Amino acid sequence: MQQEELTHNIIGAAMEVHRLLGNGFQEVIYQRALAIELENRGINFSREHEMAIHYKEHVIGTRRVDFFVEEQVMVEIKAIINLEDVHLAQAMNYIEAYNLPIGLLINFGAKSLQFKRVHNNKIM
Repeated sequence: MQQEELTHNIIGAAMEVHRLLGNGFQEVIYQRALAIELENRGINFSREHEMAIHYKEHVIGTRRVDFFVEEQVMVEIKAIINLEDVHLAQAMNYIEAYNLPIGLLINFGAKSLQFKRVHNNKIM
């Protein structure tokens, strides 16, 4: 599955979760619901996926991403009133640290689902 098609399908799954649950729940509730929706759509993923952070060929720590989908897209979810620049910067840092071409930042906490595709500008 192409990354554009994959991100489209992930966003569609998130929209379905938001349509059924609305806003106002804790992040873990949306995480569980999105896992069910991705599974129902036949999309492979791992949840709370631990990934290494490298610095000059040394592992300096790890970070768990909410979802790692089809071994190519990082998905970070939030359940807050509104996404802020700091959340976008965090997602951008993660995809660069993991050397991934694209990630998604999805917020279930707003009245309408918010999502941002985050591209790694260091990968051409």
